[in-house]
Amino acid sequence: MSETLSPELQSWVGRTRVVEEDVGLAAVRRIAGMLDMDPASFRNGDLLPPHWFTLFFADAPRQSEIGPDGHPKPGVVLPPIPLPRRMGAGRRVTIHDSLRVGDVASKTAEVAAIVPKQARTGFITVLTMRHTIRRGGQVIAVDEFDAIYREAVKPGEKSGTGAPMSAPNDPAWGMTKHLTAPLVFRYSAITWNAHRIHYDADYSRQEEGYPNTVQNGGLTMQLLLDAAVAHTPGSLRGFSARLTRPIHVGDTITLCGHAAKDGKVLAWVQDRDGNLCAQLDCEFA
Repeated sequence: MSETLSPELQSWVGRTRVVEEDVGLAAVRRIAGMLDMDPASFRNGDLLPPHWFTLFFADAPRQSEIGPDGHPKPGVVLPPIPLPRRMGAGRRVTIHDSLRVGDVASKTAEVAAIVPKQARTGFITVLTMRHTIRRGGQVIAVDEFDAIYREAVKPGEKSGTGAPMSAPNDPAWGMTKHLTAPLVFRYSAITWNAHRIHYDADYSRQEEGYPNTVQNGGLTMQLLLDAAVAHTPGSLRGFSARLTRPIHVGDTITLCGHAAKDGKVLAWVQDRDGNLCAQLDCEFA
């Protein structure tokens, strides 16, 4: 494969589409229940936590447009990158305001970049999407999200994760979370994510080389952000995130964090062996 972008993929860079959303009370209450909060505590007009915009604006392709991995087929909502495995890698978010229950809002999704490259683990392509959330003419948040596309797993091969990195050993706070199958299912239902690695163990093992069903990276970020917000005064105004190691459904993780030297808040996820699985750099005001 070439590290030069094909004319077809180059034509996708800069394309935009708009997803409209009613931030309805019923959806908010389902989210609250999934996150073990009291659903009845939310009413129309209530201000939502600033990072909850990530739980809305899901794409809704027709069933005939879904591929064998559970994702929309290449070219339906995302560029037709000719690599079969896609996983979230990181994101950079700036938050200007929060959504309220009952808002009518929109997400403008832009293909910001498509970068093919040769990596240590094989040929990959990095897709960067820029999502701008608006309520009327007001920008609520700007979210740049990176996804890595990889080659197919060869027969008998396992999905490599590289050498593990140790998590920081000086948390100011920490809390454990068991990633049950019902929790991952409910998150996938709320975000309309049908990627089979999150619920089909046979597919996850046989087609993508994982030892078990894979935890949803969006849920990992959601839980870690919720923990960081709960342990930090002020309002969340932005964050950068990086996923470093797969976590599997059924694992127990620890959500940790502390104030960093630059005034930001560093938060991370570690597995039971103390390996770093995800990291956040958060800004509060």
